[in-house]
Amino acid sequence: MKRWALLLSAFVTTVVLATPAAAADGPPAIATVQRFLEAFNKGDLKAAEATHATEVTIVDEVPPFHWKGREAFKAWLADLTEYDLAQEITDGHMKLGNTIREEAEHDTAYVVVATEYGFKQKGTPMRASAQMTFALKKDKGLWRIVGWTYAGPKAAP
Repeated sequence: MKRWALLLSAFVTTVVLATPAAAADGPPAIATVQRFLEAFNKGDLKAAEATHATEVTIVDEVPPFHWKGREAFKAWLADLTEYDLAQEITDGHMKLGNTIREEAEHDTAYVVVATEYGFKQKGTPMRASAQMTFALKKDKGLWRIVGWTYAGPKAAP
C-alpha cells in the first residue's frame, strides 16, 4: 500500500510541477503582441492578422468600437482605414511600452501593455498614451491573439 501511495504522490507532484512549465514552453505571449504591433507598424497587415486566432474580438476607439468573429480583424482594419481617411489621420505608429502584466496558465494568457499611439491629423502631430489588453490562446504551440482592447484618453497635439 505504501508503494502505491508513493507512486501516486510522485505522479501528483510531477503533474503539479510540470503544469506551469507547459505554459512557459516556447516564446512568451508578449512576443506575439510584439510581432502584431511590429507588423502593423510596417504595414504588413497579413503578418499582423496572422498573430490572431480565427475567431477574435476587438474593442477599439474607432466606430463601431467592437468587432467579433472570423472576419473581425479585416472588418476592424476596414473601419480604421475609413475613419482615418475621414479624419485626415496619417502616419500612424503604435509604440509598445512596458509590460504592465503578463499571466499565462496552460494554453491561455493575459497581457497588459502600455502603448503610445502617434499620428498626424491634418498635418498636426498627435499623441495618445494608453494601454492595450490582450487575451491569447496557444494553437499548435503558438500564441494567437483571441481578443484585444485599446483604452486611453483622446489623442492630443
